[in-house]
Amino acid sequence: MSTIRAKDRDAVIQSLRAGVVPRVGQHLIQVGRVKELEALMKDVERIADAGSGFRVVIGEYGSGKTFFLNLVRAIAMEKKLVTMHADLNPDRRLHATGGQARSLYAELAKNVSTRTKPDGGALPGIVEKFIAQAKSEAKTSGKPSEAIVRERLDHLSEMVNGYDFAEVIAAYCRGFDEGNEQLKSDAIRWLRGEFTTKTDARAALGVRTIIDDASIYDQLKLLARFIRLAGYSGLMVCLDELVNLYKLSNTQARNANYEQILRILNDSLQGSAEGLGIVLGGTPDFLMDTRRGLYSYTALQSRLAENTFAKAGMVDYSGPVLRLASLTPEDFYVLLNKLRHLYASGDRAKYLVPDEAIPAFMAHCAQRLGDAYFRTPRTTITAFINLLAILEQNPSADWTELLGHVAVEKDMGGAADTAVEDDDELASFKL
Repeated sequence: MSTIRAKDRDAVIQSLRAGVVPRVGQHLIQVGRVKELEALMKDVERIADAGSGFRVVIGEYGSGKTFFLNLVRAIAMEKKLVTMHADLNPDRRLHATGGQARSLYAELAKNVSTRTKPDGGALPGIVEKFIAQAKSEAKTSGKPSEAIVRERLDHLSEMVNGYDFAEVIAAYCRGFDEGNEQLKSDAIRWLRGEFTTKTDARAALGVRTIIDDASIYDQLKLLARFIRLAGYSGLMVCLDELVNLYKLSNTQARNANYEQILRILNDSLQGSAEGLGIVLGGTPDFLMDTRRGLYSYTALQSRLAENTFAKAGMVDYSGPVLRLASLTPEDFYVLLNKLRHLYASGDRAKYLVPDEAIPAFMAHCAQRLGDAYFRTPRTTITAFINLLAILEQNPSADWTELLGHVAVEKDMGGAADTAVEDDDELASFKL
């Protein structure tokens, strides 16, 4: 294998030691899940072909769900898609009237990423790419560039907020031509959902609408169309921690969010969300709990139900729900080998432990945790990285002696996912 760049090595190791998912270099430690990745790659191809996609990725806490979503985003960017991602939390939801939905959209807009700008902040560059194409066409045709912008965006006017969306892009073009940085900044602020009042938006840009709680999904559909006009293949939106909807104590608030998910799913099934893919990440309870999960909403349960023919170990990767299989001991063995290789920057001569150390470490973990060490491997991965760190800084240390002192704790973070308050139907709340 080729030498691993120090930047990628350090980023992955530091993330894993902290117990978080690395944002770069996921391919260096990817194991298993081949069929699941193939299924999402087909979605990427369909989105790039002006189709749409919808998936609910289900996995236990600590099973690698977030890692999987990050890997899918990286693949999408390589295929010339633009990606957006955000985690839901009590202040970020799909549906609300108190600003929580707009807050989710603002986080998504901040995290707009492309292959050349994978860490977010790519929205201004996408707008400028579209403007540059319009200016090139204007030079050929002899028309003003703003007129070309309006022509190219004319068909968006039939969509919700479409007319004002086109006005905002035209304002950016005008700011570009006039060297008006304030106008360009205001246009980007509108596109990011940062205007909180229509009065401010009208004063700055002459538009009558803003991106608010009620319009975030319509705005994503607009963005997907615009992104394709700018020369990209489509838009993939990844939302993680959907368990925060499951944890909402008010049934009406939960159902309003589930209604929004149903709308997104229906649009995808009917092909009316051109060039847009939505991937939701959640736990089994979020999906299957018939009292407060997605299955509590009858219309969603019927659409998300598993294929009844997928029995006796058979799986169906074509449905909207994609269950992440747990890693096997064999997968975990491969993963530890990859971590050893990564730590040595791809140089086998610098391996800090011999081959026999890996099964010995697995046996040590199994003795303390049972099979949880490979099914939800977050803490065991951190323990292995910590072992390598000690050996790197203490060359005379013997790994066999250290192994007995490696602390491996059960990952209890998933307990928070199922810790919910009783439903409170009468409490005052904001949907």
